[in-house]
Amino acid sequence: MATKAYQIRLELAGSKPKIWRKLIIPADMLLSDLHKVIQTTMGWTNSHLHHFIKGRVFLEPPIDDDFLDSVGIDYTGYTVDNLLEKKNDKIRYEYDFGDGWEHIITLEKVVNNVDGELPVCTGGALNCPPEDVGGIWGFQEFKKALKNPSHPEHEEYKEWVGEHYDPEYFDLDEVNEMLKEDNFGLFEW
Repeated sequence: MATKAYQIRLELAGSKPKIWRKLIIPADMLLSDLHKVIQTTMGWTNSHLHHFIKGRVFLEPPIDDDFLDSVGIDYTGYTVDNLLEKKNDKIRYEYDFGDGWEHIITLEKVVNNVDGELPVCTGGALNCPPEDVGGIWGFQEFKKALKNPSHPEHEEYKEWVGEHYDPEYFDLDEVNEMLKEDNFGLFEW
C-alpha cells in the first residue's frame, strides 16, 4: 500500500562529532510512535521523560502522576504532519530532562507513494551516549576517560558501561531489524 512519507534527519544537538540518524516515516505517524522510533534508532533505553517542542509549544505524553506537573499539551492524537509540513521545517525532541538530550528533527523531504514497510532508517553515525552520563558535557568527559587508561575515572566508567560500549558503533541493519519489532523495538520498563 502506497503512503505519503517524510524523510527526516534526527540529530543529537551539541554532539561533536555529530550523532545522527536519517529516517523515512509515515507522514501521519503519531508523536507517541515517533518517540518509540527515536528511542530505538538512537539507542536510548526509554527510562526518562520526554517531550516534543514546536516553537514555544511543548507536546508531551499524558501525565498520570500526581507528583508531576504538566508544562505542555497532551500529544495524544498529534501526528508528525501536524508539526512538520514543508522541507526544512524543524521540531525538537527532548529526552531525560536532567541530562537534557535535545534532538533536532528536520524534514528533509516529502516522499509520495512510498511502498514498503515504514519506518526505516537509511543512515546514521555514531552510538548515542549512555543513559545518565550527564548530558553533552558529561558525555565528552566520559569519552576522554574511556580513551585514557590513566584517567582517574577510566576504570569506573568501564565498569559502569561494560567492555562493549563503543562511541563509534552504529549498525544500520540492527536498527532496522529492531524497528520491525512490536512497538518499533522500544524497550519498555
